[in-house]
Amino acid sequence: MAKIKPSKGAPYARILGVGGYRPARVVPNEVILERIDSSDEWIRSRSGIETRHWAGPEETVAAMAIEASGKAIADAGIDAGQIGAVVVSTVSHFSQTPAVATEIADKLGTGKAAAFDISAGCAGFGYGLTLAKGMVVEGSAEHVLVIGVERLSDLTDLEDRATAFLFGDGAGAVVVGPSDEPAIGPTVWGSEGDKSATIKQTVPWDRFALGDVSQLPLDSQGNIKFPAITQEGQAVFRWAVFEMAKVAQQALDAAGITADDLDVFIPHQANVRIIDSMVKTLKLPEHVTVARDIRTTGNTSAASIPLAMERLLATGEAKSGDTALVIGFGAGLVYAATVVTLP
Repeated sequence: MAKIKPSKGAPYARILGVGGYRPARVVPNEVILERIDSSDEWIRSRSGIETRHWAGPEETVAAMAIEASGKAIADAGIDAGQIGAVVVSTVSHFSQTPAVATEIADKLGTGKAAAFDISAGCAGFGYGLTLAKGMVVEGSAEHVLVIGVERLSDLTDLEDRATAFLFGDGAGAVVVGPSDEPAIGPTVWGSEGDKSATIKQTVPWDRFALGDVSQLPLDSQGNIKFPAITQEGQAVFRWAVFEMAKVAQQALDAAGITADDLDVFIPHQANVRIIDSMVKTLKLPEHVTVARDIRTTGNTSAASIPLAMERLLATGEAKSGDTALVIGFGAGLVYAATVVTLP
């Protein structure tokens, strides 16, 4: 029996650089209120959201990802040609094939980097980060670009009082590369498919394509609604508050640290009440900086963690070398949590 030569990668992996892109258009709650019966006070109290960014026609999924990625590559101090793999997490790229990652890799000038998309909703960045760590340590790529990007305004029902105010657009990216010491901890991840109906697309693409008005939701004008994201708000809230705090604690335990050792907490930016409840349950000390980027960015799904990370570093609320707990959770229901050293 022939023996397969073992892989030779880096001893460990770390995040080397981060970049973000937020569309130019800032949308306040007042715009949302034109289509739903609610109030600015209700939206802020329920979600913490004051504004969100919506992409224009030229700010495509690929275009936003390229902007964020260019910043991350520059921040990492490498050239695009040194990227060996591009992993893109998105649920809002509407071409089934090819993967948008291949277009992004080409336009960035990565050469013949491996490129593929993943669909893991709001946990997508954590999934991508885990894959990237494995590639660097295994040796299949020295540097991996991980991107979370969404145009969720395209999948928002502006007449749905429960979700119309939640979603925003944007892209966040990180470069993962070699490290001489552990800087990305073990990932605690998983799925609870029995709860998949709590966050879903209103109708599948094949039913929408048939255009049968008797089988599809209609707007206030009697027109067929474009497929949108819908959720059972209370069920999702309870799951996130009670179950995800446990997962976050498991990630701390897996990394061999306690809440007192943390400098930064960067949860998925789903709802400020969820964030505050997790902080309380985890008993995070006052010195821990908590990302609340949702206030001005909204819920950007796979992009929310890298966007929040980028903002904390840009504003000086977090600094290079800080120890951060990151956790994403959402449709599936899926989740991923890990401890990282900030670039």
